Amino acid sequence: MKAPSRFLLSSCYRIHLSILQVMILVSLVRADMPGISSQRNLKGRGLVYDCERCIHSKDLFYNRSKYGQVGSHLLEEDIDITATYTDASGVVRISTVKSKDLSASWVWQNPDNKSHDQLYNDQAKEYLFQPVRETEESSGPTDKHRSGEQTIQYQEEAPTNPVKLKRRELRQERKQSRTSELMQLDKNAENQIQAEAIERSQKFNTTVRGKYSIWRKDYENQNADSALKLMRDQVIMAKAYGSIAQSKHEFGLYNSLMKHIKESQRAIGEANSDAELHPRALDRAKSMGHALSLAKDALYDCFVVGRKLRAMIQSAEESINAMKKKSAFLIQLAAKTLPKPLHCLSLQLANDYFLQDYGSNEGQNTDKLEDPSLYHYAIFSDNALATSVVVNSTVIHAKEPEKHVFHIVTDRLNFASMKMWFLVNAPVGPTVQVENIDNFKWLNSSYCSVLRQLESARIREYYFKANHPSSLSDGSDNLKYRNPKYLSMLNHLRFYLPEVYPKLDKVLFLDDDIVIQKDLTPLWSIDLQGMVNGAVETCKESFHRFDKYLNFSNPKISQNFDPNACGWAFGMNIFDLKEWKKRDITGIYHRWQDMNEDRTLWKLGSLPPGLITFYNLTYPLDRSWHVLGLGYDPALNQTEIENAAVIHYNGNYKPWLDLAVTKYKSYWSKYVMFDNPYLQQCNFSE
Repeated sequence: MKAPSRFLLSSCYRIHLSILQVMILVSLVRADMPGISSQRNLKGRGLVYDCERCIHSKDLFYNRSKYGQVGSHLLEEDIDITATYTDASGVVRISTVKSKDLSASWVWQNPDNKSHDQLYNDQAKEYLFQPVRETEESSGPTDKHRSGEQTIQYQEEAPTNPVKLKRRELRQERKQSRTSELMQLDKNAENQIQAEAIERSQKFNTTVRGKYSIWRKDYENQNADSALKLMRDQVIMAKAYGSIAQSKHEFGLYNSLMKHIKESQRAIGEANSDAELHPRALDRAKSMGHALSLAKDALYDCFVVGRKLRAMIQSAEESINAMKKKSAFLIQLAAKTLPKPLHCLSLQLANDYFLQDYGSNEGQNTDKLEDPSLYHYAIFSDNALATSVVVNSTVIHAKEPEKHVFHIVTDRLNFASMKMWFLVNAPVGPTVQVENIDNFKWLNSSYCSVLRQLESARIREYYFKANHPSSLSDGSDNLKYRNPKYLSMLNHLRFYLPEVYPKLDKVLFLDDDIVIQKDLTPLWSIDLQGMVNGAVETCKESFHRFDKYLNFSNPKISQNFDPNACGWAFGMNIFDLKEWKKRDITGIYHRWQDMNEDRTLWKLGSLPPGLITFYNLTYPLDRSWHVLGLGYDPALNQTEIENAAVIHYNGNYKPWLDLAVTKYKSYWSKYVMFDNPYLQQCNFSE
């Protein structure tokens, strides 16, 4: 049912109505508000007329509207419509609007014109009601027409004005245009965003130590293990108050605090989390809290407590520094002390070598040893077991083992054991040569600078006098340079490769703490582009650059080298011996070694002089050839390790030691022949 509308025409064309009367008398149907139906009960609403002329005009309006004369005639005149209404606060207000200011969407209707009303209803049904299928969830007091099992609900929509329809179409077009723009974003901008993200990720420091996951700190729960943290804090405060109580002769309070400290420490034990605490730990924490409350009431003085805590912090820092130095010394000692099974193996092999007189029949294929068309490896080591792993892992992955020649050089002490091992456990296919460095008569102090320095009194004092000013008090940084390997010429023999192998063109140098996981023969076909050394660079951002190894405060270094030059690693290096001789690499090494006799240019070791000697003469190999860090970094990428051609246990945690990182040890141990009688006799275990 439609609400009737009444319009009064008078000489002044004014109507005085309340706000409810306006809603009753004027039916406003908006074309842009579809689906709205208005049903209001108009009974009991009367009209107030100003004068008789208004009544006469009303009749005239009604008579004309019967014949359809209202819509076009009245709207041509400028009619003032005045409405009187009461606002929300109860104040009576008057508002005026001109009829010509109304939009075309306003509809004038005469409620007494039944034919007009019928005509309107017929047209409205045609536009306003559309059948809609009712879902199972739909419900409400709406008109329904049921046919069989289907329920049809008619939804009201207002007739659409052409202007409004046009506006709607324009809005839709704008939406579609904007959607297309968003879908077709500039590819350059997107690529720039990706490039910036990649750059940020590359700058991220992944060398965090102390935790296996660099994300762990970000996601640590601050409330985790709160009971354990509370008890530890209580012990610290109890020690502070106990010291203050003792200084003030409050011995009763002092004894009470000391007793609670011991009980709390026993409850904590070696726990690292709340779950590992003693079952009665919380009771101990409550008792300690009560004791601390009493101590605070009796002794609290902000200045005194603060001073005591600062003294405790200083004492703790000194203790930590002392423990760090001690720990560094013990790690170096454990890393450089020969394990009992390895010592046993060396003795057993040497004993059998001399007892069975293997030294008298040393038949060797000298043709292969000097054939430059074969693949030659140089390994300088005093560890027979480690060297055997290098040889075994290389041969297993070699496509043509018979073309591989291993040149092993060791010292006089380990020559017999090394020789015996490869006599009784000779690999199938390749040629293995074992030499004694003492047989190189050309390697003497008159020719070799480092040998002359190692024999000097200052070096001996540096290494062997424990009360030397630069001994353990210098800290862990200098401790690692006191490694006995720096006293061995085996560590510096790599700078004399052309003298050791004068008839070879290329040699692949290998350390004894590596494992080969792929065929290495493609290294010989790499074009070094006139360089002498082919190696994998180790610099990551500011890490492992020249300034880490060399003293750039010395003008000899700062004037000749770039502090940001990228470092590289020994351990797997392909050397072009022809280019070596042409550039006199050994002469460069001797010259810089002589200048560093007082150790002011770099500390001891072979890598710093190597960086200097091969400066601008090193060809960078792909990183997948050589992955380092298995001897010190427990957070290496597992995929990189498994895909690497060579993995290197550089660092103190060698795979044959108990210090080894457990998850890396299997890469090395699978090439150890644990069923070998010598290894079983010396109690080697996987």
